Order: sequence, then C-alpha cells, then structure tokens
Amino acid sequence: MTAIKHALQRDIFTPNDERLLSIVNVCKAGKKKKNCFLCATVTTERPVQVKVVKVKKSDKGDFYKRQIAWALRDLAVVDAKDAIKENPEFDLHFEKIYKWVASSTAEKNAFISCIWKLNQRYLRKKIDFVNVSSQLLEESVPSGENQSVTGGDEEVVDEYQELNAREEQDIEIMMEGCEYAISNAEAFAEKLSRELQVLDGANIQSIMASEKQVNILMKLLDEALKEVDQIELKLSSYEEMLQSVKEQMDQISESNHLIHLSNTNNVKLLSEIEFLVNHMDLAKGHIKALQEGDLASSRGIEACTNAADALLQCMNVALRPGHDLLLAVKQQQQRFSDLRELFARRLASHLNNVFVQQGHDQSSTLAQHSVELTLPNHHPFHRDLLRYAKLMEWLKSTDYGKYEGLTKNYMDYLSRLYEREIKDFFEVAKIKMTGTTKESKKFGLHGSSGKLTGSTSSLNKLSVQSSGNRRSQSSSLLDMGNMSASDLDVADRTKFDKIFEQVLSELEPLCLAEQDFISKFFKLQQHQSMPGTMAEAEDLDGGTLSRQHNCGTPLPVSSEKDMIRQMMIKIFRCIEPELNNLIALGDKIDSFNSLYMLVKMSHHVWTAQNVDPASFLSTTLGNVLVTVKRNFDKCISNQIRQMEEVKISKKSKVGILPFVAEFEEFAGLAESIFKNAERRGDLDKAYTKLIRGVFVNGVEARVAQGIREEEVSYQLAFNKQELRKVIKEYPGKEVKKGLDNLYKKVDKHLCEEENLLQVVWHSMQDEFIRQYKHFEGLIARCYPGSGVTMEFTIQDILDYCSSIAQSH
Repeated sequence: MTAIKHALQRDIFTPNDERLLSIVNVCKAGKKKKNCFLCATVTTERPVQVKVVKVKKSDKGDFYKRQIAWALRDLAVVDAKDAIKENPEFDLHFEKIYKWVASSTAEKNAFISCIWKLNQRYLRKKIDFVNVSSQLLEESVPSGENQSVTGGDEEVVDEYQELNAREEQDIEIMMEGCEYAISNAEAFAEKLSRELQVLDGANIQSIMASEKQVNILMKLLDEALKEVDQIELKLSSYEEMLQSVKEQMDQISESNHLIHLSNTNNVKLLSEIEFLVNHMDLAKGHIKALQEGDLASSRGIEACTNAADALLQCMNVALRPGHDLLLAVKQQQQRFSDLRELFARRLASHLNNVFVQQGHDQSSTLAQHSVELTLPNHHPFHRDLLRYAKLMEWLKSTDYGKYEGLTKNYMDYLSRLYEREIKDFFEVAKIKMTGTTKESKKFGLHGSSGKLTGSTSSLNKLSVQSSGNRRSQSSSLLDMGNMSASDLDVADRTKFDKIFEQVLSELEPLCLAEQDFISKFFKLQQHQSMPGTMAEAEDLDGGTLSRQHNCGTPLPVSSEKDMIRQMMIKIFRCIEPELNNLIALGDKIDSFNSLYMLVKMSHHVWTAQNVDPASFLSTTLGNVLVTVKRNFDKCISNQIRQMEEVKISKKSKVGILPFVAEFEEFAGLAESIFKNAERRGDLDKAYTKLIRGVFVNGVEARVAQGIREEEVSYQLAFNKQELRKVIKEYPGKEVKKGLDNLYKKVDKHLCEEENLLQVVWHSMQDEFIRQYKHFEGLIARCYPGSGVTMEFTIQDILDYCSSIAQSH
C-alpha cells in the first residue's frame, strides 16, 4: 500500500500541488467491479483545500488516473455502518449517497480517522460521523503500515509550515553562494552557524555603539511622559466640563421629549375630535326634515330620504376603541335613536294612511271596470308609493318591527280591495257567460261600492234557464249533431272562449304588476337569505302572516323570494277559488267548454312558468289547471259512459249509431280548439279512449269481463229476443245503403290517379267481410242452436260492393 501511495503522490497529486494524506482500497457495494482508491488530499497552496479523490487504474492497467473529486466541505455524513463490530462497509453522503466496501477494516478506520482530523482542522461546518467508534475519532491508528499512511502524515500536517516567497528566494541565493550546500549539508550547516555567530557579535557591537542615541531617546521619552501628564490633567478638566454639559443636555432632551409627547397627544386628540364631529354630526336641515318634513310632496320625500340616509350613516359609524365611553358620544347616540324612532313612527303612520286612502279611492272606479269586464289599473297607486321605496329600505334596516307592521297592514288593506275587485269582476264574467236575459237585469251594479247584487244560487238558476231552451246542460256525442247545426251553440262556445280568455288576460298583468311592485317597494328583489321574514305562519284561508315581535328579532325564513310569494298568496287569496267557481260554471253550461278551458289555461300556465316557475301566478294557474284537466277527463268519461248506456228507440231511423257518426264532428271541433296547443297529447289520449268506446261490442265486453260465451244468452240485455231485434233492424237494404254512402265519402277524399279508389274499396270490402265472419262466429259461440242468422250473406256483400262500384 505504501508503494501505491508514493506512486499516486508522484503521478497524480504532485503535478496538481496536492499532498496525499490517506488512502483506502474500495469497491462499490453490491457490484462486482474493479477496485479503486479513495484518497484524502490537501493542497500545498493557501488557503488549504481538502478533497476526497476517487482514483482507478486505466483500462490497460499500466497507470492510474483521476476519476472524480469531491470537496470535503460538501461531505455531510460519514456512516461506518457499525461502531462495535468490524465491518468494511461505509457510506459517504455528498450530493448523493455513495456506498463503499473497503478491502480491510483497518484501511476503512484509518481513512475515516483522517477525514475526522481534516474536518476538525480545516472546516467550520462539522461532518456528521454515524456508527463510528468514539475511540477511533480521538486516537490515531496503531503502528504499522497504516500508521505511516495516516499518523505520520498527520504529524506533518500539524507541524509543517510553508515558506513564503521571500524566504524561498533568500534560501536559494544562499545555496547558490555555497557550492557544497547540496552535496555536503553538514559543512553548509556549520558555515551557516559561524556566520550567525558573526552576525550576533556585530549586532551587540552596534547596540553598544548606539548608547548615546539611546540616552537621547530615553530623555525624549521622559519629556513625552511629562507632556502626557499635562494632557491628562487638561483632559480631566475637559471631562468635568463635559459632564456638566451632559447633565444639561439630558435635561433638555427630556424636556423636548415631553414637548414632543404633548404635541403628539394633541394631534391625536384633535384627530379623534374631528372624526367624531365629521361622522356624528347631523345637519340641522336633516334634523328638521326628520322631525317635521312633508311626506306627501315629492320635494319633502326627497328631503326626508336624504335626512334618513344621513342619520343611518351617523348611527352606523364604526367607533374607535373608547369612543363609546365618552358622555358626548352617548348623548349623541341617544339623540340619533330618538330621531330614528320619531321618524319611523311618522313614516309608518303616513304610509298606513296612504294604504287606507287607496282602498277608498279605488272603490269608486269598480263599477265602470266591472261592466267592461276589465280590472282596475293600480299603476298610479304603485307609482306614487314607489317614491317611498328608499324610505322603506331605510325602515327595514333600522326598525324591522315597524317595517313588518307596514307589510302586514298593506296586505290586509290590499287583500280586501283586490277581493272586492276580483269578485265583482268574476260576477260580471259569469253573467256574460250565461247570456243576456230579462232575469239577468237584476244583476246590475248597485251603489258606489260596485257590489253586484244577487246570489250564486240565482246565477246558477239563471244559467240553466237561459240555456235550457236550446240544449241540455251537459253536451254529449249523442246530441252533438243538433248542436253543431245550431249557429247559436257555436256562438255561445265562441263567446265563452273569449270571456274565459279575457278573464285570464286581465288576471295575469294584475298579478305580475303587483308582484313587481312588492319586490321594489318592500326591497325584496334580492333573493338572498335574510335574518327573518313572515313566511312561516301564512294561512291560505286568511290567517295571520306573521307573529308580532320586537325589533331586532325577526322570524327565520329561507329567502326573500318566498316572502314575495307568501305576500301574493295573502293579497290574492280569492283568485284561485273564483277561478274554480268560474270553471265549474262553464262546465255546467256546456261540458265541452272544458276543451276550451284546458287549452287556454295550459297556454297561460306555460307562459307564467317561462317567466318564473315558482311565482304566485305560475303556482295558482297550475293548481287551477289541475281542476280543468280533471273536468276534461270527466267530460270524456261521461261521453264513453253515455255511449255504453245508449238505447236505440224503435221509432229512430235505422242505420249507423248516432255517436259513431257524430264522433267525426267532435273531432273537428276538438281539432279546431287544440290547434297548435301545448296540451295536444291530452286530446290524443282522449281520442284513444273515445274510439275504443265507439268500437267496443256489448257481447264482447261481457266476455272480456269473465262471462263464458255460452252463458251470454242468459243475460237479460243480450238474450235471443234482443239479438233478433238487432238483426232485424239491419236488413240487407240498409246495409247496401250504408255501403253506398261510405263509397261516396271515400270517393270524395281520393284522387283519380292510378285507380286508387278501386284498391281502397277492395280493401274495405275485405275488412267488411272479415267483420261479418267475426260477428257470425260470435253468434254461433254465444247463441248455439238458436238458429239466428243475419239477414244477408257474404255473397250479398260481394254483390252489394260490385253493384255500387259499377254504378259509380
């Protein structure tokens, strides 16, 4: 190892001005590769740099080469793996961890010991030695080969002191002057010793020769000491004077500090006073407006609004710590509170009077609007009240109790006003629906209140009497032919449709305008959570909207949008029952009116939902639509039941059942009503039910209900005598006549191209024969042995069809 160390020093480190202090033969842990050497080195130039160098043999193996070098200051941790047992493995933590396995534990220990000494001598940052024996870090490695590698070199490191450039130059000149300086070192050293003795003697003689100068120097030193004493005396007197000045300056400094502190406090006090004056001083004009401002004129309302805003700003100012303890501040706050209470009472009283006045003024116009089937316009009233919207917002934020009281009073007064208007409006609509008769004259307008006289029962009686002469109260497919032929019936239905549409058209803008006004006037347009509203205790039958409570403790609510809806329910609580009564009257006048009402109501519900699905109007119309749809379904069910219960009179003309022929006219009426309607699907479902009712045979219905075919003839309504009556009423002559009419109707609707009529007529002939066979088989199964057969045969049907086709 010594030979390797010298070779490395000579070939690698000397050319780089470095000295090799320790070496260890290692290989990477876990890998079978060629060995390499880790070397601890220092530079010969100052400042000394300590490095760990990795050296390995070249690929040819004839010389060593330097592979990588790390600065010792970059080494963070040295991990010896085990501080007790001998272990050749160790780790060096530089920018990453390098794992090594030494050729022997002694080499590893010597290398780690050298690293520790170099760290202690040259580095401020101490390396962390882990799993290293404390004895190894304190003592040198024992004698031997490794001692020469580490211990001896470390002594050189400790005792070695490099020569500077001048010293090296002097030694070189001295050695050049003596020829044997290199060949005979002892002679050279002896010569240097003799020359040193000569120099020492010369120095002593020179010192003795300069005694006179020394005496002069000593005399000068004595005089200098005397001057120093005098200077010290002056400095002492100056120090005493400065001490007096210092005391005076300290007093002045303390006085200046107090003056500065006083000025600072004055400035802060002035700032606080200015803050209170600027933020808590209400102008006299504002105070006067709050106390006696005119709430009836536009100028007075504007002045009161500005004064209320200024008062609110003064009351909501964010006081600084300690302000609330000042007596003046407390007095000013109390004054503001009194002004707020006074103005809140004045405002609430004035608005309550406005609400009451609105009810009286509006009633005088009821008569005119009711006669014209129009609802009074509340826009002027809304316009006048919206001038107080900002004041209502102020009242809502400052005195919620009075704000809630105004809200309740508004609903109470307006609900009574709207109830009168809407009921009178619906009374006139009912009269117009039932028609103008002598008896309807008693339903005139009476008095300034605009109240319609006459009871609901009288109105119902009137509706029956006015329409009973023309048709029954409940229309059906059985009498639709007569009704359709009457221009009066068509006019009645058209009039009903227009009146019903007029009613809905008048209600919609009325509700929308009132809802818009409520949201603006009561400041509820922002749909956000608020401390509380009056939505919980609402009753649809006129119950109180809220419980009375003190200011500052509002009831909880989900949103202001719910509050708007609940207010609308209270104000317009009569709309839904009035609409239901009107719908009931229309259905009583003519059950087919439910078709008109379903289409109109569906359209208005769809329009309202597009505006706001959760609004009062949308909800109310949706509830009424359910009633209309129920009436429509009941109308269809009644038609089906009447078809099932129909009885053919002996005197009636023999032929196709009346409701079968009149279904076409019903479809025409329904199509004209439901054209482009949103509820077209309801009509299609009704068609399915009606067509099924038209084509269901009584015998087949009994069989479908579970009666056995051979037992049908024992049913009273389907015995053999009844079967003979039915067959007798449809002789071959009537069948041929019905087929001829059917041929003419088909010919009317088909074009003449490509013999389409012959193709359709042939298909109809096959279908008629199929039905003949079906009924023939049904008779054979349900009336066995009765000998009852139809009065025409299949051959007769073929002859009828051929004859009809040839004749046309």
